[in-house]
Amino acid sequence: MPTDSPYPAITVPHVDIWAFLFERKDRPFPDDKVIYHDPNTKRSYTYAQVKSTAIDFGKGLKGLWDWQKGDVIALFSPNCIDTPAITWGTHWAGGIISPANPTYTVDELAFQLKNAGAKAVVTQMPLVAMVKKAAEVAGIPQNRIIVMGDARDPSGTVKHFTSIRNISGTARFRRTKIKPDEDLAFLVYSSGTTGHPKGVMLTHRNIVANTLMNFAVEGPNLHWDDGPHGPSDKVLAFLPFFHIYGLTCLIHHSMLAGMQLVVMDKFELEKFCRIVQDYRITFAYLVPPVVLMLTKNPLVDKYDLSSLRMTNSGAAPLTRELVNDLFAKRKIPVKQGYGLSETSPTTHAQEWTDWDKKIGAVGKLLPNQTGKYMSPEEKEVPVGQTGELWIKGPNVFKGYWKNPEATKNALTDDGFFRTGDVGFQDKDGHFYITDRVKELIKFKGFQVPPAELEGLLVSHPSVSDVAVIGIYDKQQATEVPRAYIVPVAGVERSPQMEQQIVDWLTERVAHHKRLRGGVRFVDEIPKSVSGKILRRLLKERALKEEEGPKARL
Repeated sequence: MPTDSPYPAITVPHVDIWAFLFERKDRPFPDDKVIYHDPNTKRSYTYAQVKSTAIDFGKGLKGLWDWQKGDVIALFSPNCIDTPAITWGTHWAGGIISPANPTYTVDELAFQLKNAGAKAVVTQMPLVAMVKKAAEVAGIPQNRIIVMGDARDPSGTVKHFTSIRNISGTARFRRTKIKPDEDLAFLVYSSGTTGHPKGVMLTHRNIVANTLMNFAVEGPNLHWDDGPHGPSDKVLAFLPFFHIYGLTCLIHHSMLAGMQLVVMDKFELEKFCRIVQDYRITFAYLVPPVVLMLTKNPLVDKYDLSSLRMTNSGAAPLTRELVNDLFAKRKIPVKQGYGLSETSPTTHAQEWTDWDKKIGAVGKLLPNQTGKYMSPEEKEVPVGQTGELWIKGPNVFKGYWKNPEATKNALTDDGFFRTGDVGFQDKDGHFYITDRVKELIKFKGFQVPPAELEGLLVSHPSVSDVAVIGIYDKQQATEVPRAYIVPVAGVERSPQMEQQIVDWLTERVAHHKRLRGGVRFVDEIPKSVSGKILRRLLKERALKEEEGPKARL
């Protein structure tokens, strides 16, 4: 039997995102509540300022550019407190937001702009030159490139987004009517670890539903105001707004809950620690690489992080060793959650009280969802057995943009999404994610989850970071696990140390999980912005190592 969420079902209103956030009758916080704050510039947006700025921008899109329902605007920028107003202004005008990774090359950006059919691009001044090149390839006029943030174009050739406003003096522009379960709000692109990224179509209903689902678990523990519970909560936002994790869990959830979001343009460990200390941050969304840094980097010792009541890690599996080490060293609790771009994103989250009771679990199904684990033969496996996770709920995406074949492969006829992630559930309804289907190492028929070995290896005193992949061993005619390790500063990169680590792990794992592919020392582990290990790059490196002299990452 598929598993239903243990939480009471929530009512998902049949409204678009604008109505959900700005036309609600139950908002508990005032218009002048500061929602977004930039610690670098000290610039802020209150709830009312976000709303008025968004309406001005939406009217400007219609008035200056004749914006039509379904037109796509791309965002190519690091985190910026202008992002929410631009996002919802575009929605007000009936448009779709397609965020792009600001570390993209010109070719990568041009692909997304062209594939999405973007009609305009919003960026920041340092990226304008690159955007101009990509826009030219994609056929976007140069006057459709605008900037946000504090910097302006001194030549005046690139407009600031605040200049995109209705100057006709008429009030003829109205908010575009939206069909919440049909019309797209976002076109986000999957990480594309193999081939080109795919456009993930997320409707207004998808985002409204997932924001409410998140609020059902996180909301009771976080407070927008001072009270008997203590001072108002503040959330630190460094997760990229161009990624669905930051888009829903940070931008939308904070506006629904009235929570102040202290926004970092990008992650820097010392800046993170300083902001937590100075602003008395109480909650932060993390990714495993950041958990690792907070645990192992001595720089953290200089700062007072005691205001952090809870943190939440997602995007990749977090191991028992890392959870225990973080609390033992820093007294920072970290719970886990799980989701994907295709699920808007959150499907599971641990409750605050469970962070140290079910370590390794990603939590229970959020409200209004059904989940099951399936065998390779597409038969449901019983509790405790490993399979691929399938999910159904109002947060599941509409399909892949211009890719009906990929959509058909991902969505079943009865509405389940095949996640491609492997795991199991326990008898108490807690779900576990162990690896990606495609990343499992097959050693003589036995499955070896890389994340499990990584979790053990990172607890070794000489290991700063690690990734495990499978490499093909011709002599044994099978895949074998190999560890790529960033050693702690001062550790000698010697064959003796490699063997010591291999032997250390051998004592802690089953026979088929040993590092028969050995250890390789590297300078860094390649990862996506969301913290996922880019195993494809390590496998390419492994092939080069077999062919010739060792390459350095």
